[in-house]
Amino acid sequence: MQKKWNNKLLPLILSTMLIVAMAFSMTACGGNDTEKPNTEGQNVAGTENDAPGDVQDEQGTQTDAKVLGEGKTEFTFVVVDKEGKETSFEIHTDKTTVGEALLELELIQGEAGPYGLYVKAVNGTTLDYDKDGMYWSFYINGDYAMTGVDVTEIKEGEIYSFKAEKS
Repeated sequence: MQKKWNNKLLPLILSTMLIVAMAFSMTACGGNDTEKPNTEGQNVAGTENDAPGDVQDEQGTQTDAKVLGEGKTEFTFVVVDKEGKETSFEIHTDKTTVGEALLELELIQGEAGPYGLYVKAVNGTTLDYDKDGMYWSFYINGDYAMTGVDVTEIKEGEIYSFKAEKS
């Protein structure tokens, strides 16, 4: 009887672990195989459009945001670093996905993985899960994103963010 129970329990545990592992790997991944040159360590917040603008953060409060890019579509991008400090950007772009826009402005860097873009650096801060157990999580309007940044289509008025998180 015990052996039969173990034979049924083991596949259930393994499939649950697989689902959890896939959810973690999809944190900042999608289905795009394009790769951006490695520019880790660069602070890319300063551009010619560096004047602050008024935008709302994920809690709906007004914040000063750095205005970056040019284009017809506008969205808010928020970075929450390891210390919990928020930095807001007002992004203007003609790109169709959040990943394309942020890569173009060099606000994110990463590498192509089996599930799309694996984001390793955001706004010049690199996180290494293997070294410190920290990684970048992608959020849409404060909710954990179910799609990777590189396949998430931009929707006007949405707030996209990356948060440094520890496992």
